[in-house]
Amino acid sequence: MPFTRPRILYVTDLAYQARGRRYCDEDIFLTSRLREEFDLALCDPRDAAALLDGFDAVVVRNSGPVQEYKAAYDAFRERAAERGTRVYNQLTGRADMLGKQYLLDLTAAGFPVVPTVGRAEDLHLLPAAEEYVVKPMLGADSAGLRVVPAGRVPEALGDAGDLLVQPRVDFAYEVSFYFVDHDYQYALHAPHPDRRWRLEPYDATVADLAFARRFIEWNGVDHGIQRVDACRAPDGELLLVELEDLNPYLSLDALDEPARDAFVAALRTALRRLLAG
Repeated sequence: MPFTRPRILYVTDLAYQARGRRYCDEDIFLTSRLREEFDLALCDPRDAAALLDGFDAVVVRNSGPVQEYKAAYDAFRERAAERGTRVYNQLTGRADMLGKQYLLDLTAAGFPVVPTVGRAEDLHLLPAAEEYVVKPMLGADSAGLRVVPAGRVPEALGDAGDLLVQPRVDFAYEVSFYFVDHDYQYALHAPHPDRRWRLEPYDATVADLAFARRFIEWNGVDHGIQRVDACRAPDGELLLVELEDLNPYLSLDALDEPARDAFVAALRTALRRLLAG
């Protein structure tokens, strides 16, 4: 019998352990809803390259930090490019999809981002602070992140070119804005800075959304889910912390049922649009 519904390969690592979050629950929920319209198969990211040929599109979701399976991820990208596979998120992202270089680029371009440099000789470009955050260029989920006193930053940064440094910002709270393709969906914030993943719905203002959209437009990802993470600085300004354009965790469990349903509907529409070419 011929296939009558689009076939989607859904890439996820159901066994991945994330601090404060259960990635697997989110993907179990999403696939249960997407199956109402698409024929789905789940696979580990390490198996994705070998399985592409049997599907009309690939959805990359909670597959964990790619540095843990870098060779397999590179093979997947190469194979997908060779055969023209429709991938969601599309593989042209300029942000976390390629590491943290974009934080340096956005800082240099004058965007509202937590100030970031990558060389000891550029430390004078950062605001003065008692402590600084040093993190890997290819880090994820806070792996390798260190907070160091000002006097030890040059030593901690070294000269290998694989680390970034930022002033430790005394922010009021963090807030995340979630987009499907270029369409805003919802916002969540962590009112307590010491509990990053205790998220609550956030009523985004016009100014907030203008801030978030600036980064969505900069990235130019037409097909994909993106999360714009920001912090509210002491002066009230929002500063970009991260632009997640590879496999952003969505915190759907922090939404009520109508909001979850609206997100699923938006994702289905986006996948239909992708499949239509």
